[in-house]
Amino acid sequence: MLRVGLTGGIGAGKSAVAQRFAERGAVIIDADVLSREVVQPGTEGLAEIVEAFGAGVLTADGELDRPALGAKVFGDEAARRTLEKIIHPRVRARTTELTLGAASDAIVVNDVPLLVEAGLAPSYHLVVIVLAGRDLRVQRLTQLRGMSAAEAAARIGAQTDDERRRATADAILTNDADLATLHARVDELWRDRIVEFERNLRMGRSAPRNQNLRLVPFDPEWPAAANRLIARIRHGLGDRAEVHHIGSTAVPGLPAKGVIDLMLSVRTLEDADALAGRLAEIGFPRRPGEWFDNTRKVPGLTWPKRFHGCADPGYEVNLHVRVAGSPGWRFALLMRDHLRAVPEARDAYAAARAAWEVRFEDRAGYAEAKEPWFDQEAQAADDWAEQTGWQPPV
Repeated sequence: MLRVGLTGGIGAGKSAVAQRFAERGAVIIDADVLSREVVQPGTEGLAEIVEAFGAGVLTADGELDRPALGAKVFGDEAARRTLEKIIHPRVRARTTELTLGAASDAIVVNDVPLLVEAGLAPSYHLVVIVLAGRDLRVQRLTQLRGMSAAEAAARIGAQTDDERRRATADAILTNDADLATLHARVDELWRDRIVEFERNLRMGRSAPRNQNLRLVPFDPEWPAAANRLIARIRHGLGDRAEVHHIGSTAVPGLPAKGVIDLMLSVRTLEDADALAGRLAEIGFPRRPGEWFDNTRKVPGLTWPKRFHGCADPGYEVNLHVRVAGSPGWRFALLMRDHLRAVPEARDAYAAARAAWEVRFEDRAGYAEAKEPWFDQEAQAADDWAEQTGWQPPV
């Protein structure tokens, strides 16, 4: 099933987005609701809180006195961590239980206030962040929740900043207008991306490739997107998985078509085949067919690899699964580092690509035209590697 992580700062409107997702058919798992459930009277969670913070955090009826507990942990890092160690494992266990109970074709939206702070983003197929300006959030908290302006500012300041949230987001919903506008933005994201993502994921297929991509100036969002995707792959395969951002979007200043090329290193192609199922589960299904790298004059002429795409229609991704040390693996890393280090080589590639784009509108013609240039680049990059002592990163 498709698992979506939803978060946003206090007062941004995350709950309104969750409600709209529910109206569209999503299964909502609210971490705040679960955090209350796991500390109800008679639970082990409440007993541990009392043991850690004292009976003063209970009401006369034996329930958790949240304001009293909040006063103990607010501004006290050690106390906050103690509370998190009690609540978070229980919330995670309950979340897993509810997720496993959902239908196989469900879209499960996890509403998690501290998703970014807790480093949970890579565990979801898609992360949606709700953003709103600080002043607007203060206004909402004072008018709708009865906080003072100082209290609202303090609550906002205690959370992570929007810059970090943006870096984590696969999709951003800006909530700076009325509710109807927010609903329209949610509906567009649901219709154009989330529903299609779920269908692709369930059917084990990649989103269709855009055949009409055009060169555009370098976008700093490309490395940020690559980092998010790499983190997702490492979370799914294990932190020791070796994944690199390669290709044009990995070279600052180089115009590109916005395709995020990633490379997963494996010991053997049998290992690559063994990982195919898991990669599909986390959103990177294998593309059908036989795929090969040009070895750039190394005996053998071609070298086999595996090739995966991305089920998320919001990304254009090529995931190359190559044997570490193979000619294609080495050239992908060497060319990237050569173009990063030598501006003249980068600019020559940019000029050549612009010329190919004028001559060829289809991917196949474009790909064939660039092969002779790549042969020249392979030799230039090899010369540069010998001069500088370059070695593939590990």
